[in-house]
Amino acid sequence: MSQRVLVRAGAHARRHCPLRIPWGGAAPAGLALGGRVLPAQPDGDAIAVIVPFAAASDTLEMSPAPVPAGGGVRVEDRGDRVEVWLDGEELTVYRYADVPARPYFWPLRAPGGVPLTRAWPMAEEVPDETRDHHHHRSLYFAFGAVNGVDNWSEEPGHGRTVHRSVDEAVGGPVFGRLATTADWTDAVGARVLEQKAIVTFWRGSPELRLIDIDLTLTATDGDALFGDTKEGGIVTVRVASAMDVPRGGRIENSFGGVDEAETWGRAAHWCDYSGVVDGRRVGVAVMDHPLSFRYPTYWHVRNYGLMGANPFALGDYTRGQKDGAHLLPRGESLRFVYRLALHAGDAQEAGIREHYLSFVSPPVAEATE
Repeated sequence: MSQRVLVRAGAHARRHCPLRIPWGGAAPAGLALGGRVLPAQPDGDAIAVIVPFAAASDTLEMSPAPVPAGGGVRVEDRGDRVEVWLDGEELTVYRYADVPARPYFWPLRAPGGVPLTRAWPMAEEVPDETRDHHHHRSLYFAFGAVNGVDNWSEEPGHGRTVHRSVDEAVGGPVFGRLATTADWTDAVGARVLEQKAIVTFWRGSPELRLIDIDLTLTATDGDALFGDTKEGGIVTVRVASAMDVPRGGRIENSFGGVDEAETWGRAAHWCDYSGVVDGRRVGVAVMDHPLSFRYPTYWHVRNYGLMGANPFALGDYTRGQKDGAHLLPRGESLRFVYRLALHAGDAQEAGIREHYLSFVSPPVAEATE
């Protein structure tokens, strides 16, 4: 068994940083770091840990150790939904049965259990919520023009994402994972695309919860033309109405753009939406990864509470100066990789820039005998 792990932070400080460490042989239950033991979890040919903190240029030395049982991520398939819990607190629910158009995640909770996304139209009891765009269901995957099929709205003749299977639903002391298969269809049920989604829920901290999304769309039944339309978000979030910009919320992107006028239709490595909900300032950032199609993505983000990663709407974004349509040949795939950061504070207070760097350029880890 490997007896020592070296983690080199590199040029940037690391805080609550998920890390996969290549590992051969039996995986340890934990890794000792100073006076504490970090839980470890097998993940393919590696083990996963969350590094709580490392200063820039630090090298951390860890060694296998037993870790007390308790806590972690629980993922449970109930037959019509998948519930996700962090240390006994609800994080989100993936709802896939009897949905109007497509599966969605709702609620989505920031640290402290604060609801980050709008409850309407799934629930009616939240006061002062807006009631526009009833297809904006919390957190979901959708796009409005694939071979002319509108798999974005819920207007007559819309397309659908039809859930086929839960392929994996596992929990553990470091992360939980949900893998699903679904079909994008037209209004009469003919398949246009196959969707494979792998969603990893990392164990949280008092200030941060991280969700990784790895989404693959495959043209299984012929060529698939992604049209140039702003009506879509491969990953889309409709934030809680209290976070809307007219109510004191704030949009910010990786280049420092603020609110819709400086972020809508702009390419950026990440985009963040924050505001005060139930007396606490919270936010959600969506970060794009270099493995994604057309990285860095463009953003369909609005002051009224919508934030979606849409790399296709170049015509809308440039007033016709560019064409964002893309033809996906039969049998080929597009891959989209994102990390969501559900956080306390605004983007600056949460250190979203640093968390983004940990996502795309994580520390270097080495296990030695």
